[in-house]
Amino acid sequence: MAGHSKWANIKHRKARQDSKRQKIYGKLIREITVAARLGGGSAEDNPRLRTVLVKATGANIPKDTIDRAIARGASGLEGETYEEVTFEGYGPSGVAILVQALTDNRNRTVAAIRHAFSKHGGNLGTDGSVSYLFARRGLIPFAPGVDEDALFEAALEVGADDVESNEDGSMCVVTDEATFADVVEGLAHHGLESSDAELAMVPSTTTPLGETDAEKALRLIDALEDLDDVQEVHSNLEVN
Repeated sequence: MAGHSKWANIKHRKARQDSKRQKIYGKLIREITVAARLGGGSAEDNPRLRTVLVKATGANIPKDTIDRAIARGASGLEGETYEEVTFEGYGPSGVAILVQALTDNRNRTVAAIRHAFSKHGGNLGTDGSVSYLFARRGLIPFAPGVDEDALFEAALEVGADDVESNEDGSMCVVTDEATFADVVEGLAHHGLESSDAELAMVPSTTTPLGETDAEKALRLIDALEDLDDVQEVHSNLEVN
Protein backbone atom coordinates (compact mmCIF):
# COMPACT_ATOMS: atom_id res chain seq x y z
CA MET A 1 0.00 0.00 0.00
CA ALA A 2 2.67 2.49 -0.96
CA GLY A 3 4.08 4.18 -4.02
CA HIS A 4 4.65 7.51 -5.69
CA SER A 5 2.11 10.02 -4.40
CA LYS A 6 -0.54 11.32 -6.79
CA TRP A 7 -0.77 14.28 -4.42
CA ALA A 8 2.65 15.52 -5.57
CA ASN A 9 1.29 16.42 -9.01
CA ILE A 10 -1.63 18.39 -7.56
CA LYS A 11 0.27 20.53 -5.02
CA HIS A 12 0.96 23.32 -7.49
CA ARG A 13 -2.79 23.70 -8.13
CA LYS A 14 -3.56 23.83 -4.41
CA ALA A 15 -1.00 26.59 -3.90
CA ARG A 16 -2.58 28.70 -6.62
CA GLN A 17 -6.07 28.10 -5.27
CA ASP A 18 -5.04 29.36 -1.85
CA SER A 19 -4.48 32.79 -3.41
CA LYS A 20 -8.01 32.73 -4.86
CA ARG A 21 -9.82 31.62 -1.74
CA GLN A 22 -12.71 34.11 -1.97
CA LYS A 23 -13.60 32.99 -5.48
CA ILE A 24 -13.35 29.34 -4.40
CA TYR A 25 -15.82 30.07 -1.58
CA GLY A 26 -18.38 31.23 -4.12
CA LYS A 27 -17.88 28.15 -6.29
CA LEU A 28 -18.25 25.80 -3.34
CA ILE A 29 -21.42 27.55 -2.20
CA ARG A 30 -22.83 27.13 -5.71
CA GLU A 31 -21.95 23.43 -5.67
CA ILE A 32 -23.58 22.99 -2.24
CA THR A 33 -26.75 24.66 -3.49
CA VAL A 34 -26.91 22.49 -6.61
CA ALA A 35 -26.18 19.31 -4.65
CA ALA A 36 -28.96 20.09 -2.17
CA ARG A 37 -31.40 20.88 -4.97
CA LEU A 38 -30.67 17.63 -6.81
CA GLY A 39 -30.43 15.26 -3.85
CA GLY A 40 -32.06 16.98 -0.88
CA GLY A 41 -30.66 18.78 2.14
CA SER A 42 -29.75 15.72 4.22
CA ALA A 43 -26.05 14.95 3.88
CA GLU A 44 -26.61 11.40 5.16
CA ASP A 45 -28.94 10.67 2.24
CA ASN A 46 -27.09 12.75 -0.37
CA PRO A 47 -23.57 11.48 -1.22
CA ARG A 48 -22.84 14.42 -3.49
CA LEU A 49 -23.69 16.89 -0.73
CA ARG A 50 -21.57 14.96 1.79
CA THR A 51 -18.61 15.14 -0.57
CA VAL A 52 -18.80 18.88 -1.18
CA LEU A 53 -19.29 19.50 2.55
CA VAL A 54 -15.89 17.87 3.15
CA LYS A 55 -14.34 20.39 0.75
CA ALA A 56 -16.28 23.30 2.25
CA THR A 57 -15.16 22.39 5.76
CA GLY A 58 -11.56 22.13 4.58
CA ALA A 59 -11.87 25.58 3.03
CA ASN A 60 -13.07 26.97 6.39
CA ILE A 61 -16.42 28.18 5.06
CA PRO A 62 -18.55 29.21 8.07
CA LYS A 63 -21.22 26.70 9.07
CA ASP A 64 -24.04 29.24 8.89
CA THR A 65 -23.05 30.09 5.31
CA ILE A 66 -23.10 26.38 4.42
CA ASP A 67 -26.47 25.90 6.13
CA ARG A 68 -28.00 28.79 4.19
CA ALA A 69 -26.75 27.34 0.89
CA ILE A 70 -28.23 23.93 1.74
CA ALA A 71 -31.56 25.47 2.70
CA ARG A 72 -31.64 27.57 -0.47
CA GLY A 73 -30.97 24.54 -2.66
CA ALA A 74 -33.32 22.17 -0.85
CA SER A 75 -36.18 24.68 -0.97
CA GLY A 76 -35.90 25.00 -4.75
CA LEU A 77 -36.71 28.70 -4.48
CA GLU A 78 -33.53 30.10 -6.05
CA GLY A 79 -34.14 31.53 -9.52
CA GLU A 80 -31.07 30.19 -11.32
CA THR A 81 -31.01 26.70 -12.78
CA TYR A 82 -27.49 25.44 -13.28
CA GLU A 83 -26.38 22.90 -15.87
CA GLU A 84 -23.30 20.75 -15.38
CA VAL A 85 -20.96 20.85 -18.38
CA THR A 86 -17.53 19.29 -18.94
CA PHE A 87 -15.05 20.63 -21.49
CA GLU A 88 -11.93 18.88 -22.76
CA GLY A 89 -8.89 20.28 -24.49
CA TYR A 90 -5.15 20.64 -24.75
CA GLY A 91 -2.86 23.29 -23.38
CA PRO A 92 0.64 24.31 -24.49
CA SER A 93 3.00 21.35 -25.09
CA GLY A 94 0.04 18.97 -25.33
CA VAL A 95 -1.02 19.09 -21.67
CA ALA A 96 -4.44 17.44 -21.29
CA ILE A 97 -7.01 19.67 -19.56
CA LEU A 98 -10.45 18.80 -18.20
CA VAL A 99 -12.78 21.65 -17.20
CA GLN A 100 -15.91 21.15 -15.09
CA ALA A 101 -18.46 23.96 -15.01
CA LEU A 102 -21.85 24.86 -13.56
CA THR A 103 -23.62 27.35 -15.77
CA ASP A 104 -26.99 29.01 -16.29
CA ASN A 105 -25.94 30.05 -19.82
CA ARG A 106 -24.12 27.40 -21.83
CA ASN A 107 -23.34 29.70 -24.78
CA ARG A 108 -21.65 32.24 -22.51
CA THR A 109 -19.59 29.56 -20.81
CA VAL A 110 -18.51 27.89 -24.05
CA ALA A 111 -17.40 31.22 -25.49
CA ALA A 112 -15.42 32.16 -22.38
CA ILE A 113 -13.67 28.79 -22.15
CA ARG A 114 -12.85 28.71 -25.87
CA HIS A 115 -11.40 32.23 -25.61
CA ALA A 116 -9.19 31.22 -22.64
CA PHE A 117 -7.83 28.20 -24.51
CA SER A 118 -7.15 30.23 -27.65
CA LYS A 119 -5.54 33.17 -25.83
CA HIS A 120 -3.11 30.97 -23.92
CA GLY A 121 -1.92 28.65 -26.66
CA GLY A 122 -4.35 25.77 -26.21
CA ASN A 123 -7.31 24.42 -28.07
CA LEU A 124 -10.73 23.17 -27.02
CA GLY A 125 -11.25 19.53 -27.97
CA THR A 126 -14.21 17.25 -28.58
CA ASP A 127 -16.01 15.08 -26.02
CA GLY A 128 -13.81 12.14 -25.09
CA SER A 129 -10.60 13.66 -26.38
CA VAL A 130 -8.89 13.69 -22.97
CA SER A 131 -11.42 12.44 -20.40
CA TYR A 132 -10.26 8.85 -20.89
CA LEU A 133 -6.94 9.85 -19.30
CA PHE A 134 -8.58 10.73 -15.96
CA ALA A 135 -10.30 8.85 -13.13
CA ARG A 136 -12.12 10.52 -10.24
CA ARG A 137 -10.39 9.66 -6.99
CA GLY A 138 -10.48 10.85 -3.41
CA LEU A 139 -7.16 12.23 -2.18
CA ILE A 140 -6.58 12.76 1.54
CA PRO A 141 -3.07 14.16 2.10
CA PHE A 142 -1.07 14.35 5.32
CA ALA A 143 2.02 16.47 5.92
CA PRO A 144 5.44 15.04 6.78
CA GLY A 145 5.60 13.84 10.36
CA VAL A 146 2.31 11.95 10.38
CA ASP A 147 2.47 8.61 12.21
CA GLU A 148 2.80 6.30 9.21
CA ASP A 149 1.90 3.09 11.05
CA ALA A 150 -1.22 4.64 12.54
CA LEU A 151 -2.23 6.06 9.16
CA PHE A 152 -1.79 2.72 7.37
CA GLU A 153 -3.74 0.88 10.04
CA ALA A 154 -6.59 3.40 10.13
CA ALA A 155 -6.79 3.61 6.33
CA LEU A 156 -7.17 -0.16 6.04
CA GLU A 157 -9.82 -0.19 8.76
CA VAL A 158 -11.99 2.53 7.20
CA GLY A 159 -11.86 1.08 3.68
CA ALA A 160 -9.33 3.22 1.80
CA ASP A 161 -7.96 1.87 -1.48
CA ASP A 162 -4.34 2.85 -1.01
CA VAL A 163 -1.82 4.86 1.00
CA GLU A 164 0.95 6.47 -1.01
CA SER A 165 4.18 8.04 0.17
CA ASN A 166 6.05 11.00 -1.24
CA GLU A 167 9.77 11.77 -1.21
CA ASP A 168 9.30 14.64 1.23
CA GLY A 169 7.74 12.34 3.84
CA SER A 170 4.14 13.36 3.18
CA MET A 171 1.48 10.68 2.76
CA CYS A 172 -1.75 10.48 0.77
CA VAL A 173 -4.71 8.20 1.39
CA VAL A 174 -6.48 7.31 -1.87
CA THR A 175 -10.15 6.30 -2.14
CA ASP A 176 -12.77 5.86 -4.81
CA GLU A 177 -15.44 8.52 -5.21
CA ALA A 178 -18.22 6.57 -3.49
CA THR A 179 -16.32 6.03 -0.23
CA PHE A 180 -14.47 9.36 -0.06
CA ALA A 181 -16.64 11.07 2.58
CA ASP A 182 -16.82 7.92 4.73
CA VAL A 183 -13.02 7.51 4.67
CA VAL A 184 -12.44 11.19 5.56
CA GLU A 185 -14.82 10.86 8.51
CA GLY A 186 -13.36 7.51 9.56
CA LEU A 187 -9.80 8.86 9.58
CA ALA A 188 -10.95 11.87 11.60
CA HIS A 189 -12.39 9.51 14.21
CA HIS A 190 -8.89 8.07 14.52
CA GLY A 191 -7.47 11.55 15.10
CA LEU A 192 -6.20 11.83 11.53
CA GLU A 193 -7.72 14.94 9.98
CA SER A 194 -6.71 16.51 6.67
CA SER A 195 -7.77 20.04 5.72
CA ASP A 196 -6.86 19.43 2.07
CA ALA A 197 -8.97 16.34 1.34
CA GLU A 198 -10.55 16.52 -2.10
CA LEU A 199 -12.04 14.63 -4.99
CA ALA A 200 -9.85 15.12 -8.04
CA MET A 201 -9.62 13.84 -11.58
CA VAL A 202 -6.32 11.97 -11.37
CA PRO A 203 -4.50 11.36 -14.68
CA SER A 204 -3.30 7.88 -15.61
CA THR A 205 -0.26 9.43 -17.31
CA THR A 206 1.35 12.85 -16.90
CA THR A 207 3.05 15.34 -19.23
CA PRO A 208 6.31 16.42 -17.57
CA LEU A 209 7.43 19.94 -18.46
CA GLY A 210 10.30 22.17 -17.47
CA GLU A 211 9.70 25.45 -15.67
CA THR A 212 9.34 27.65 -18.78
CA ASP A 213 6.88 25.40 -20.61
CA ALA A 214 5.03 24.61 -17.39
CA GLU A 215 4.45 28.32 -16.76
CA LYS A 216 2.69 28.63 -20.12
CA ALA A 217 0.36 25.77 -19.26
CA LEU A 218 -0.25 27.17 -15.77
CA ARG A 219 -1.28 30.52 -17.23
CA LEU A 220 -4.03 28.76 -19.18
CA ILE A 221 -5.12 26.78 -16.12
CA ASP A 222 -5.21 30.00 -14.06
CA ALA A 223 -7.30 31.75 -16.71
CA LEU A 224 -9.80 28.89 -16.76
CA GLU A 225 -10.02 28.75 -12.96
CA ASP A 226 -10.72 32.50 -12.88
CA LEU A 227 -13.91 32.07 -14.93
CA ASP A 228 -17.00 32.37 -12.73
CA ASP A 229 -18.77 29.37 -14.26
CA VAL A 230 -15.80 27.02 -13.89
CA GLN A 231 -15.85 24.81 -10.80
CA GLU A 232 -12.76 22.66 -11.30
CA VAL A 233 -9.83 22.46 -13.72
CA HIS A 234 -7.80 19.25 -13.92
CA SER A 235 -4.71 18.57 -15.98
CA ASN A 236 -2.02 15.94 -16.45
CA LEU A 237 0.74 18.54 -16.10
CA GLU A 238 3.76 17.45 -14.09
CA VAL A 239 6.10 20.29 -13.20
CA ASN A 240 9.74 19.17 -13.29
